[in-house]
Amino acid sequence: MTETILVTGASKGIGAATARRLARDGFDILVHYHSDQAGAQAICNDIAACGQQARLIQFDIANRDQTRTALEQDIAQYGAPYGVVLNAGLTRDGAFPALEDDDWDIVINTNLGGFYNVVKPLVMPMVQRRKPGRIVALTSIAGLAGNRGQVNYAASKAGIIGAVKSLALELAKRNITVNAVAPGIIETRMTADLPEADLRAMIPLRRFGKTDEIAGAISFLCGPDAAYITRQVISVNGGML
Repeated sequence: MTETILVTGASKGIGAATARRLARDGFDILVHYHSDQAGAQAICNDIAACGQQARLIQFDIANRDQTRTALEQDIAQYGAPYGVVLNAGLTRDGAFPALEDDDWDIVINTNLGGFYNVVKPLVMPMVQRRKPGRIVALTSIAGLAGNRGQVNYAASKAGIIGAVKSLALELAKRNITVNAVAPGIIETRMTADLPEADLRAMIPLRRFGKTDEIAGAISFLCGPDAAYITRQVISVNGGML
């Protein structure tokens, strides 16, 4: 029986690239989206073209009740997934003195709160499978090193690292690995308006990363060759850190 991996925020960017890559690697994919149903359906079509199964699931990761209900209903019908890639998130950048309360709250509640909201309903069903499992969370170079204008985002991503390292200890005896991938500056819609020439000068490899390069690291952590890797943060940043 083919294993299934939930990918949150799979309708675009890194999430879409990850869903496609995992499908090529032989996994069925539970394609999560919040508002972009058309984008998510396009990813399902790509997965089907790879010969794998895909199904949609919709919820706002910042809404705890909505997330729990959607996941519990899916588990009741299809069983617990083998793994989850926690990719969905957002930014509300700005100098700290200029941040509004909502800029802080929505980033923390979505990025860090979303980790709890998604993983909590999945953990015990994954344990009860009595099989190996994978949890991979997307953090960021900002969570490792900080970044001007991203105090809220960096705090949320640093929190994810702490959560990953702690949960890895709790789940190790269950043979469920928990790791994080920390991208640097990646070519996505989120970086389209950044001053590319200035930023490339800060990157030893002198280019932005590609979504497929992040997907490759995530795929490795989800696969059999990473069975002895847990509690780690894999940085994919072109040498910035």
